[in-house]
Formats: sequence, structure tokens, C-alpha cells
Amino acid sequence: MQQHETPLEPGKTYHIYNRGINGANLFVREENYRFFLQKYVLYLSDYVDTFAYCLLKNHFHLMIRVKETLITDANFGKVESTGLHHTNHIVSRQFARLFSCYTQSFNKAYGRTGGLFESPFKRKEVTSEAYFNRLLFYIHANPQLHGFTTDFTDYPHSSYHSHLLSLNTRLRREEVLAWFGNAAAYRHFHSQNPDFRTDEAWVIEL
Repeated sequence: MQQHETPLEPGKTYHIYNRGINGANLFVREENYRFFLQKYVLYLSDYVDTFAYCLLKNHFHLMIRVKETLITDANFGKVESTGLHHTNHIVSRQFARLFSCYTQSFNKAYGRTGGLFESPFKRKEVTSEAYFNRLLFYIHANPQLHGFTTDFTDYPHSSYHSHLLSLNTRLRREEVLAWFGNAAAYRHFHSQNPDFRTDEAWVIEL
């Protein structure tokens, strides 16, 4: 089964990632990053828990868990095990709404037309504790691995610092820190800098 065919099921954790069509930039100005996150909260917060994210100029990464009980509303009706009311369709539909909203705003701001995000977006299930740890590091280290910064801990558009601050957040901060034991262990884990550049399982072509 290819990654984009993996069904999004309640209670399961996934690596979600996507890029601009043909590697086109998704984010040009600082306000683009903020707008994307605002709309992400609007369209996805009722449907998924978010552990980590990283937004780069031409792609993004998320680690999410589909909620056990999804909000039922006029758009979807009762959640069912098959068809249009299946969890996979509902969550995928919410991502599609996010991408559509963002694309319309982006196109208007920069005088462009047509699609912006590749379709379908990619997803891969997180199936083990080791995978969770590796993915968290990979998402946060992504800007450095792709040469957008020389130190990923200084990069402003990821969840790395959000996990360490006391400000309000929609992230599952306490759950992430508890996974490592405490904030100090979280920092130490990220300082170990494992190398994923040669691991084909993590590659996203830019």
C-alpha cells in the first residue's frame, strides 16, 4: 500500500507531509506561516491531536493522532466505518478544506492561479515508540537537514520551542514532554543529532 493510500483511523498516529506543486514555495512572508497555522487550528483541531509540526518554504511536516471520537456536524453527519462518513474521508476532507482556503488566500496575495499543494497529501502511520522518537527529531531537524538553517533549534516555524515554553498551545505539549520524562530529557534527545539524511524512509523530494 502506498503512503497516500494509508487510511486515517481513530486513535492512530501519523506522519503527514506535503509540498508545493513541483516544489513551489508555500510560504513567502512571515504572515503566511501564521495564517497556515491559524487555518490548521480552524479546520483540524476538532479532528486530530497535534504532537509536532515544521513549516518550511516549500513543504511541511506534521505528526498527528486522529481523535478517538470525531465531532459530528452538518458537514459529515454520523461517523461510520465505510463510505463518505468514514474517519479517513472526514479527516482527509478537513485537510482538503485547509489547503483550499490557504491556496485561495495565497493566490490572491501573490497574483497567481491554480493549485498550490500536491495531491493527495502524504501520510504514514507511526507504528512504534522508536518511530515516534525518530519522527519527532526528524520533523524538528528538517530545516537543518535541508539547509534552511545551520541550527534547527533556532528555526522559528517548528514546534521545538513550543514544547519548551509555558505559553498556551494547541499542541499535545505535556504528552510529548512526558514521553521523554521532562524538558531536560527532551532537549538532550534533540542534542544527540542522529543522521537521517541517508535513510530513504524519511526522504521528501523538494
